Amino acid sequence: MFFVIDIGNSHTVTGLYGKNKLIGQWRLKSDNKSTADELAISYNALFAMAGIDKTEIKGIILASVVPTLETAWIKCCKKHFSDNLLSDIFIVAVNDIKDLISVKLDNPREVGADRLVNSIAAWSMYKCKLVVIDFGTAITFDCITEKCEYLGGSILPGIAISLEALASKTAKLPHIDVAEKPLAIIGKTTAQAMRSGILYGYGAMIDGLVKGIRSEMTKQPTEELKVIATGGMAELIAPFSTSIDIIDPMLTLKGLKIIYNKKVDR
Repeated sequence: MFFVIDIGNSHTVTGLYGKNKLIGQWRLKSDNKSTADELAISYNALFAMAGIDKTEIKGIILASVVPTLETAWIKCCKKHFSDNLLSDIFIVAVNDIKDLISVKLDNPREVGADRLVNSIAAWSMYKCKLVVIDFGTAITFDCITEKCEYLGGSILPGIAISLEALASKTAKLPHIDVAEKPLAIIGKTTAQAMRSGILYGYGAMIDGLVKGIRSEMTKQPTEELKVIATGGMAELIAPFSTSIDIIDPMLTLKGLKIIYNKKVDR
């Protein structure tokens, strides 16, 4: 059994794989102030509720975009979950996975570990030109060739950031819940207009970016290019976009499993 950890700015998503099958998955808020022991308390409780024996953990792989929380997690794993590890904790870094994906950037170290993990997962499953859209704190577009070359992408503010900016920087716009589908593009109340603007607006923005990316990545309009969506807001936004082919909420965990199997459990 091995433990996979994806530390994001808003949430930390973790999973336990046994015999390459996901046997447990959790999503908790990322708190920069969490200590190693506090993380251990949370996960010991979660493991206990799921009937999981932590001493059966034989490996750990971790990807992070939050350095302070990454340090706490490493300390937590070494102190509380390392009794029977067969190898060191594997920290995803571009130099350690360059045999799995070729990063075509001026400075490869700039790209977030989660973006490379998602790209490796998507390419491993589809082996064609790909755009991976991760709907997190930021919305990231990652472009991968059919040869598993990471070309770069685009980054824009996530939905929660935009909603918070609207409510906090204006006098009369309220905090709203966008889980409710707008009745039409033309809103009849302030809340309806905000909900419509966010959901239809982001959907149109995604379609526009994908159209531009497709024109840069392909030579023919009919050339295969799949668009994969993941992240906490993917299922919310997908109905408002015509460009998304596949929604895969577990894409990052799948990528961590693939990397673990290729780099650690060989």
